[in-house]
Amino acid sequence: MARLISVNVGLPRDIAWTGRTVRTGIWKDPVQGRCKVGRFNLAGDGQGDLVGHGGEQRAVFVYQIESYRHWQDQLQRTDFVYGQFGENFTIQGLPDDAVCIGDRYQIGSALFEVTQPRVTCYRVGIRLGEPRMPALLTASGRPGFYFRVLREGEVGAGDEIVKVGEANEPMTVAEVNALLYSPNHPLDRLGRAVRLAALSPGWRWSFEALLKAQASGAASGNPGLAPASAAHPVAPGFRRLAITAIDQESADVLSLSMRDPDGRPLPPAQPGQYVVLQLQPADDGPPVLRSYSLSGPPSTERYRISVKIGPNGVAGAYLRDHVRTRDIINVSTPRGSFILQSGERPVVLLSAGIGATPVLAMLSALAEAHSARQILWLHAARDRQHHPFAAEVRRLMHALPRGRVYVCYSRPGPQDRPGQDFDAAGHLSRSAFDDVGMPQDADVYICGPNRFMEDMKAALVAYGVAPERQRIEIFNGGEPLNPGIVGATGRAPHPPANDVGTGPLVSFARSGVAARWNASVYHNLLELAEACDVPVRWSCRTGVCHNCESGLISGAFAYGLQPLDMPPEGNLLICCSQPTDDIVIDL
Repeated sequence: MARLISVNVGLPRDIAWTGRTVRTGIWKDPVQGRCKVGRFNLAGDGQGDLVGHGGEQRAVFVYQIESYRHWQDQLQRTDFVYGQFGENFTIQGLPDDAVCIGDRYQIGSALFEVTQPRVTCYRVGIRLGEPRMPALLTASGRPGFYFRVLREGEVGAGDEIVKVGEANEPMTVAEVNALLYSPNHPLDRLGRAVRLAALSPGWRWSFEALLKAQASGAASGNPGLAPASAAHPVAPGFRRLAITAIDQESADVLSLSMRDPDGRPLPPAQPGQYVVLQLQPADDGPPVLRSYSLSGPPSTERYRISVKIGPNGVAGAYLRDHVRTRDIINVSTPRGSFILQSGERPVVLLSAGIGATPVLAMLSALAEAHSARQILWLHAARDRQHHPFAAEVRRLMHALPRGRVYVCYSRPGPQDRPGQDFDAAGHLSRSAFDDVGMPQDADVYICGPNRFMEDMKAALVAYGVAPERQRIEIFNGGEPLNPGIVGATGRAPHPPANDVGTGPLVSFARSGVAARWNASVYHNLLELAEACDVPVRWSCRTGVCHNCESGLISGAFAYGLQPLDMPPEGNLLICCSQPTDDIVIDL
């Protein structure tokens, strides 16, 4: 007979961890007497990270006393207490390999439904004093599971757990857990999983992504887990290309066109992607790596990049002052997930300054296809002298029956003509959306300075454009994900303090920093990236969740802790890898 052994609750608290502060609700203590069960929580309980924990689908976390005994043996521990694994219900019975998603149970006066396995993160490792715990829990087939509350009520230690309903299609918690995190994703089981009516939306999305990848033949890696930034892996390495043309686009923007010197076709690029250039401004210095969006039309014959020449830009100044036609430079394969989506929905391109480059490639692709979609390009520039591609955009718009461009100059010059060179003076703002009649159901692509993109995202939400319809491109780094970390202030990427490593050179291409590997200081590439304040994404830190999956631009590495499911060739998990040679990472 299954029964409830202990009811455990705890409110979020701040704890110190590796020099940082983490807010977490993983510390739970047993409740004396009866406990009220609400739709989203038990009375007295809370979560520090509501993105990864809590909510309707994850209202109550359940773990079995039998699994306690397993881990006591595995870890040689005798100090476990109820709530040790962050669970709300410590139970006897209901093993993960017998309980099915969608099973319903009566406990006390409350009614519950099983929705998903537990998603383990680094905080369970903190609670148990074992950093490997996220990977151990997931790989063991003993993750535990979550309840959704179907009927509120009261529960208490000693209550019998009575099964009152079964899943529409039986798949156990352990089976569903392995289907996502192991290397095996059988098509028939994926089909069964997405039909589970009680399965939480996040897990359903992951299985749908795996199904879609298998149907398209692109089933390498784990698209059910990989972040969007790692969704289009390409072969690592640089290719030697010849400069065929250099064009001055505006007062501070230079375009460079490149071809294979032997006439071989180039790897095709998707509209919006970028390449990484490896430059050598100083013979005795390390290479300089910079990412530049492709700004030309789709082509396997030539690439075009457009570079803003800033007052302190080492790479831009080198390209302007030293690179000439017929010179050879090292260029990566096109990469990136900021790409034009197919479909019939309207397209809105929002850009400022040099942020025009990736959306110009999108506009070129749409014009080449004579797209019938409604297409709006809203661009912000200082004045006509600093407005690159103006004539090119007007020419492309002629091929689009439903295309329109709207330009704002923040400081128009006396020779700039309203109605011809620009449409409005000032900064691009929500009022422009009304002026052009922007459709709320459009796919919106945003690129420009960080402040511009933040302002545009807020204005779009206020206008009624759903966040999932908005896609942004960040030239320097990316959007970080550091769950539970509080009080952190963003700093520009920089070499680490006391950079005395003598190992391989690790370069973070998008952030523009590099450092020598020091195996006595860092356990993995993630720790080095954090020491450099490179924007990173992570959750488990043990090779399970794939949030840290990143592109490998060049170089070699080895895994210290083997991931449960390997990323595709061309990507790596920085949380459990170390460099074995000089390496360039797309971060």
